[in-house]
Amino acid sequence: MAEAAAMPTLNLALQGGGSHGAFTWGVLDALLEDGGFVFEGISGTSAGAMNAVALAHGFAQAALRHEDAADAHGEGCALAREALRELWKGVGALGSLLWGVPLQGNPLLAMMSHWLSPYQTNPLGINPLRGLLERVVDFDALSHACHAQVPKVFVCATNVRTGRGEIFSGARLSADAVMASACLPLMFKAVPIDGEHYWDGGFSGNPALYPLIYETRCADVLLVQINPIEHLDLPDTAPEIMERMNEVTFNASLLGELRAIDFVRRLLEQGRLDPQQYRGMRMHRVDGGSALAPLGSASKTRADMGFVNQLFDLGRAEGLRWLARHRDDVGVRHTLHLTDNR
Repeated sequence: MAEAAAMPTLNLALQGGGSHGAFTWGVLDALLEDGGFVFEGISGTSAGAMNAVALAHGFAQAALRHEDAADAHGEGCALAREALRELWKGVGALGSLLWGVPLQGNPLLAMMSHWLSPYQTNPLGINPLRGLLERVVDFDALSHACHAQVPKVFVCATNVRTGRGEIFSGARLSADAVMASACLPLMFKAVPIDGEHYWDGGFSGNPALYPLIYETRCADVLLVQINPIEHLDLPDTAPEIMERMNEVTFNASLLGELRAIDFVRRLLEQGRLDPQQYRGMRMHRVDGGSALAPLGSASKTRADMGFVNQLFDLGRAEGLRWLARHRDDVGVRHTLHLTDNR
């Protein structure tokens, strides 16, 4: 294997979407098996945050064992694959307990959700995800890692009081932060952190791209997107309308950041901005939204092992396809044309 320092550097931006995050697991498994990239930063929301911390955990453990960059990178890829596998095997074992019972499939629970909040139905705030995360990820080692081979992790959660997205990284990175990033307001109580309360990060950044711009040097970002942007058929039933509303809501902040990145890039190309003050980002994308759209949003709460493995296989195939098409574009040109989302 070539020395890690000579490898192209890539940042990762990982969307959330319930059990559909297993698609992202498949994409990451393909990238890690390939071993041809150094990951400087990872921004993740909800299930994307879980994938982010599991991947970074593997590199943090390798960094504790190896001083040599190439050795740390090689074992980091292997340990990251192992941590991701353990995480999603745990999700499959927990099943629907992890994401909550699908309200669309249970009219009684759907009606109750209009009258009862998680503060009445789950007053103890029980969520099996916490125990799973704490078994898989050493947050203490991860939050204090300073090795060049350990990616910086940025987890987005939404501050309930301000309505703004907040990024947790470094010493603030914790199981609480990931739980906050994945906290659906109608299913779980808001997660308290340092006197504030947080809901799902998808409302404010799914995922947030700006930490990768301001907190890393890498200009290439691979977005693993699992919420479809376009919906070809007009939704005309209540569940379909609700599903499309959720897709629009959880993509809005991402689309805003993508438009801003495209605007800056075009001004730089036209010589209208100082390149010493502004950076042009090279955006790339694995589009899981198109592959997952036929499954419907209700399937995001399905987490039996057979379905998780199906999503993994879909993601891995898309990851391998992206590598075959765009490996050589990293560090050279952008491949996501932001103005028309091609």
